[in-house]
Amino acid sequence: MSYLRGFIPWIAFAALSTVGWQWGALAGLVIGVRLLMQDRKAGVATDALILQFSTVVYFAALTAFAFAAPHSPVEHYDGAVSFAWLALTAWGTLAATRPFTLGIAKQQAPKEVWGSPVFLRINVVLTAAWATAFTLTAAAVAACDAAHLGSLATTGCQVAGFVVPAVFTARYPKAVQARLAATATPVTAAR
Repeated sequence: MSYLRGFIPWIAFAALSTVGWQWGALAGLVIGVRLLMQDRKAGVATDALILQFSTVVYFAALTAFAFAAPHSPVEHYDGAVSFAWLALTAWGTLAATRPFTLGIAKQQAPKEVWGSPVFLRINVVLTAAWATAFTLTAAAVAACDAAHLGSLATTGCQVAGFVVPAVFTARYPKAVQARLAATATPVTAAR
């Protein structure tokens, strides 16, 4: 579940945006840059950092915009816009045939399985699950915001938008491994 570390800036943004969206954006940017620098210094491969690079780009742009226009109506939809950005990132990696989970999985799986069709398929499914969750969460948060349902409803949607795919990510590779073990086809997948 090491990939969850990449979501810390987004969680900080969601939490601190209650104080002011510009401060939430700045916190997301600072934490995102710090995590990216730590990972690069530790020698983490670039393909494992797609989410982190996307995070830094997003929060750099949002921070500049939020401080330039602190009372913009965009503020009311910042949670939905954030999840939409994550969705675009995930869908974009799928379109480029480089699912963002692949680089992360390579950090945890033996090199001999990296090119296996099963390993690749697991990561396509995992990235598609995250992309779908981000897309649905963006829509749900936007609907909650438009209906003025309050922070409890939007926070609930946002939490579900991370928890549901995280649980799926933890379980799906194990289910595939169990299915393949039952048919005597060995494979190792990362979580």
